[in-house]
Amino acid sequence: MRSIAVKLLLAFLVVSMLSVVLIVLSARWMTEREFRSYLFDQNLNSVISALEDYYSKTGTWDGVENALLVPGEPPHPRGIEGGRWFFTLVDNSNHVVLAGPGDQIGELLPQADIESGLPIKVSGSTIGIMVTRQPSVRVNPAETAFLDRIKQIYFLSAVGVIALALLLAFLLSRTLTRPIRELIVATRAISAGELKQSVPVRSRDELGELAASFNQMNAELVRSLNLRRQMTADIAHELRTPISVILGHAEAVHDGVLPPSQEVFDIIRDEAARLESLVENLRTLTLADAGELRLNPQAIDPQKFLEDVRTVHLIGASQKGISLELKDASGLPEVEIDTGKMMQVLSNLLDNALRYTPKGGHITLSAQQVEGAIEIRVADSGPGLEPEELAHIFDRFYRANDSRQREEGGSGLGLAISKSILEAHGGRIRAESVKGQGLTVIISLPI
Repeated sequence: MRSIAVKLLLAFLVVSMLSVVLIVLSARWMTEREFRSYLFDQNLNSVISALEDYYSKTGTWDGVENALLVPGEPPHPRGIEGGRWFFTLVDNSNHVVLAGPGDQIGELLPQADIESGLPIKVSGSTIGIMVTRQPSVRVNPAETAFLDRIKQIYFLSAVGVIALALLLAFLLSRTLTRPIRELIVATRAISAGELKQSVPVRSRDELGELAASFNQMNAELVRSLNLRRQMTADIAHELRTPISVILGHAEAVHDGVLPPSQEVFDIIRDEAARLESLVENLRTLTLADAGELRLNPQAIDPQKFLEDVRTVHLIGASQKGISLELKDASGLPEVEIDTGKMMQVLSNLLDNALRYTPKGGHITLSAQQVEGAIEIRVADSGPGLEPEELAHIFDRFYRANDSRQREEGGSGLGLAISKSILEAHGGRIRAESVKGQGLTVIISLPI
């Protein structure tokens, strides 16, 4: 299999050779044509001068062919090609006095031929008309040698241009394929398990964009792999805790260390429920990742939905001494949502808000229309988050600070599940916070 460098080299070479050959052939043809035309014009001018001199001396066209004899051994006439005159000369009455190809002495030429001819003048008066019949000009040996030298120059120039094109094609193909070779090496290293690979971005063209995209893809791959490893470790930890509690209490009851009391059974039941909740959350995330999270949307008034959410969590907020307020959101357009799953989203947000809002604090629910969407806000008066913490709160198993321990908080999946459910609805979720001034989570749902 030929490499792309060889293919590029051959392509450049073929294009260069075709271009050079066409240019050289065209230049040779034009040069020879123009040279012959130049010789013809020179011959024609000498013939006209001889005719004018002859008539000015004799006052007649009789014996005009003698005026065109060039001295030499033997003498030869101007204006003859292939044994015939290459022009026809007529007098002022348009009768032929010197016959060229296709004409006869004494013949009266048509006016159209006369109008296309060249006037012969003496003292400003026209004394005849030359009608040219341009031939293939015969060149002498010196002129032939000149044309041969021109052809040789063209040939040497063509060889030089092709050699230069071959060198440039080689350098260009190496330059173009260098990023590709680097990508091949990097991909082979990744397939061998060496994920931390990066290729240099050497240009701003498509190859540079390809290299930059590869680096970004590999960085995302490494990040995704690290997240999966961390998630696997977190899942193992989350599952280990309730399982350990259940097994520990069950074995203690079995061995008679603990009495089979209601309190022990409640602990086992609570840990089993916690385990079931974790498994269900993981299942929800798995379905969302696979794009198989099923929704049963129905149109609902945002004000009515927020009132139901507030009613569910009002008692829990009162028990913690936190006020749960709802701002008026009447008159907003309806949204199509799966009320059960969206209730789960708002419950996750409110559970977090209630967990980190101090006693005497407040949580506010509100909704407003922003362009083509309804924005629902859950704002609390808790401690807030730092910017670096805010960027990761929707990551799985992420806990923003030391106070968010597993024993006190949830599984760390609530906000990640909320994000997945929102995206399944075609919506978005984001958070805003200033350290020490609370946290606001904003849900955007299309109208």
